[in-house]
Amino acid sequence: MSYSDPYSSADPPRARHSGVAPEKYDPGFPANLDVPGWAGPTQPGIGLPEPDPRREPEVNGYTAETTQLPLVTPRAQHQPGDDDADEDATPPRRPGPGRRRAGPGRPPTVQKTSRAGRNLPAAIGVGLTLGAVLLVSLYAYKPAFLGVLAVAVAVGIWEVSRATREVKANPPTIPLIAGGVLMVGLAWYAGADALMLGLVATLLAATVWRLADGPKGFKRDLTASVLIAVYVPFLAGFAALLAVPQDGADRVLVVLIGVVLSDTGGYAAGVFLGRHPMAPTVSPKKSWEGFGGSLVAAAIGTALSCYFLLGVDFWWGALIGAAISVAAVLGDLGESMLKRDLGIKDMSRLLPGHGGLMDRLDSILFAVPTAYLLLAIFAPVR
Repeated sequence: MSYSDPYSSADPPRARHSGVAPEKYDPGFPANLDVPGWAGPTQPGIGLPEPDPRREPEVNGYTAETTQLPLVTPRAQHQPGDDDADEDATPPRRPGPGRRRAGPGRPPTVQKTSRAGRNLPAAIGVGLTLGAVLLVSLYAYKPAFLGVLAVAVAVGIWEVSRATREVKANPPTIPLIAGGVLMVGLAWYAGADALMLGLVATLLAATVWRLADGPKGFKRDLTASVLIAVYVPFLAGFAALLAVPQDGADRVLVVLIGVVLSDTGGYAAGVFLGRHPMAPTVSPKKSWEGFGGSLVAAAIGTALSCYFLLGVDFWWGALIGAAISVAAVLGDLGESMLKRDLGIKDMSRLLPGHGGLMDRLDSILFAVPTAYLLLAIFAPVR
């Protein structure tokens, strides 16, 4: 008698070292006895002795009923940190820039990171550089600020267009960038009405460009195009509107002070006082205590800057600062929601320690139109 599967539990067990199975199943024969792979029907063996009915059958000194083979964990499920070393473990890497190997009496150097997990020295250096570029372009030669703004808009459109491809959208990047640069130029030279005209022209150009690719995915691509055109160049156009007047550099500086202090105050209050999450599903590290710190810091800083730079009463300046803070926080949360929906952490890796340029402009883009409208009321251009 032969069996197709010698290890099947449904078949009667074989005799030890024998290729012939017993005629009848012996209740004393251990059912889970492992038959060596070399024992086959062509190799004779020695039959098993008669079992002692007074004793339970044993296998290697353990009763058959209680004997269990140890569970072998597959290599794919091997957990790091086990006592035994993994022979396939990755060899140690060479220390990266800014680090050194540990040795006797010399601990390894580790790059400092912020609470958000970013490279803190790089983030500070990039932030100071961006701030210096803005201030120099504003106060040294104001038309240079228009060039900086146009470059920022082009890079921002590229980043968001690239990010939307994570959800299979394919917005027409070329007409969006061209239209975005046109929008900030129209706002600079022709005012708010021209900015609206530029938005309409950009959307029409993007629609016509997209028609050449056929109807498949048209709704998705057009929706992404509208989002990009409004989110980046249209909101950035208000920065051009702010900078055009004689005191335009001071107006832009007031907004930047409010946004920076809002971010700094919120970070400090959140680290030391944060207990109640503000939007845990969108930005888990934001807290209501941090939001309160943002409001206070932005209100005080903007009130002082409005008073000394624009001649606005302190309390009106505090109101403007609080509004800037709310807009900045909403801009930050809005981009966080967008990135979570797209399944990305940063818009790009363009700026070391920051991510993408849009990761730094998200708060400013919402704060600029807010400040433009409030300053038009409380500090009208003369």
